[in-house]
Amino acid sequence: MSRSMSVSLLFTTLVAAFLGVGCRKSEEPAPTATGTEQNVEAPAAAPAVKEVKLGQTMPYSGPASAYGTIGKVHAAYFNKVNREGGVNGYKINLISLDDSYSPPKTVEQIRKLVEQEHVVGVFQPLGTAANTAVHKYLNEKKVPHLFVSSGADKWNDAKNFPYTVGFNPAYGLEGRMYAAHILKTQPKAKIAVLYQNDDFGKDLLAGLKQGLGDKAAKMIVGEATYETSDPTVDSQIVTLKGKKADIFVNISTPKFAAQAIRKVYDSKWKVTQYVANVGASIGAVIVPAGVERAVGVLTAGYFKEPNDPQNDNDPAMQEFKAFMKAEYPDGNVLDSINVYAYITASTMHQVLKQCGEDFSGENLIKQARALKDFQPGLLYPNVKLNTSETDHAPVEDLVINKFNGKIYVPAES
Repeated sequence: MSRSMSVSLLFTTLVAAFLGVGCRKSEEPAPTATGTEQNVEAPAAAPAVKEVKLGQTMPYSGPASAYGTIGKVHAAYFNKVNREGGVNGYKINLISLDDSYSPPKTVEQIRKLVEQEHVVGVFQPLGTAANTAVHKYLNEKKVPHLFVSSGADKWNDAKNFPYTVGFNPAYGLEGRMYAAHILKTQPKAKIAVLYQNDDFGKDLLAGLKQGLGDKAAKMIVGEATYETSDPTVDSQIVTLKGKKADIFVNISTPKFAAQAIRKVYDSKWKVTQYVANVGASIGAVIVPAGVERAVGVLTAGYFKEPNDPQNDNDPAMQEFKAFMKAEYPDGNVLDSINVYAYITASTMHQVLKQCGEDFSGENLIKQARALKDFQPGLLYPNVKLNTSETDHAPVEDLVINKFNGKIYVPAES
């Protein structure tokens, strides 16, 4: 982590007790983001500035710590925004706290953000179980719960949870896409499924079964689950291999997705593999698993890959790579999780710009529900972000890609 980010991280911790509202005049310069506390001196006091205070939880530790880089990209992004004048004259103070991918810890941290830090909204908290634990609470408190970093179908429930807006493509949609591709390319195949034992895994599996229709019962010959507290999924892979399936659907987060890919290869299980989008990053999954073990892996995607040579001259990718070099040099520029984080940060930035100077919770959620064909440059050309009063799912377009040993390319259909 860069020194500039470390300073911002500690400073937010130091001033948190003195800031009383989500958007207000501050007697100290507004910090821009936090992650873990750092032992550095706080900056000297500066003239009062206007600020917008947002909260966030991220797994900076624990079984899903590979996702912690998302919060670090967000911190760097809004540090840069603040240096360049902020949003409509306001500095963005993003307080990002570690929840270790543990729902009880998420509840504790979100309550702290709402009741002690008085954030005006919560941005991109990560994880299906973690967000489920605070879903009702944030809506009862009328605190905007924005761009949830999870694809559970429940985030698009405008009637019952009007203050929650999702971001990731719905897991059910992703599952149906895999089913459609399987029926087109291997209609007589036998399928084995590994899935995380929570709403993430269950939603994607339900979508797969729905897409297979009346063929699901015959085609799916084996299912196995894992808990995020499990050390490995090796035993599950051995069991599934015994089902003699032709297709393996790997519905896992990065740590376990990499383990599964490695075990499939090492056990000489010759099978077509589909890996959930959230567990298919080249930097966080494919490289740790071993590139040679992942050749042929299929996944659904909706944004550009940073290690694809075809994107080297793409203006948006050049901007992203320049940002990483200048603002987050410790981050892996080839990790697609960081591309995702940059896209979500730019989406939050757009919503803040749409707020004008009214950063109340009501206007913040109003603007989050009013995205119209917003297209960050790192998205595929056919993907645009749209929300409305009744549709809280910004991303609804996906493409099936295949790993060729170097990059993901469009899969044969």
